[in-house]
Amino acid sequence: MNTMRNNGIIFVLITSLGLFSTAAKAQTDCFPEDILPENMFPSVRLETSMGDIVIELNRLRAPATVNNFLRYVTEGQYNGTIFHRVIPEFVIQTGGYTENIEERDLHPPVLNESGNGLKNMPMTVAMARYEDPHSATSQFYINMAANSSLDPNAANWGYTVFGQVVSGQEVATAISEVETGYNENLDATDVPLKTITLISASVLEQPH
Repeated sequence: MNTMRNNGIIFVLITSLGLFSTAAKAQTDCFPEDILPENMFPSVRLETSMGDIVIELNRLRAPATVNNFLRYVTEGQYNGTIFHRVIPEFVIQTGGYTENIEERDLHPPVLNESGNGLKNMPMTVAMARYEDPHSATSQFYINMAANSSLDPNAANWGYTVFGQVVSGQEVATAISEVETGYNENLDATDVPLKTITLISASVLEQPH
């Protein structure tokens, strides 16, 4: 699931040999494990310009991915990003660009945990990445359908599912139904014509 501009494929091919070692380092980097450390299922509220979505994270099945996600949340890196990829009955994606299509600062990529048994089912939350399986950083998406093509199989890595929407499903659905079109800056045709903003992402102190 590549959301970069056309030169993104070239970038992935050039750097793919180094991504695994970089991701391995990220695995041992200082992630915010002290955020609700006893809670294997912390919740995060996504305040969007179309309403709130609450997602429950699965630290038990995807510990590295959840801690990576919480790191971006607590640093405020998701605040003010946009839903830059919206495909009806497929996914809605955010977490990478501001309204001016500026990229946020990124931490090293996280190891792929797609073999954790969690599937890309409707209203699950998963990490976007490049072709290299260990290249996920900040961008994530909500599945709007059963996307089995994004799950791992005997021949391919999948996309790591690390949570699910527990509140605000109607908001996610409404986002998936907005009109989209071509955006020159992203060189993509599935960008909402009216900007949809992820205003803030915050950790809930108690499970939702």
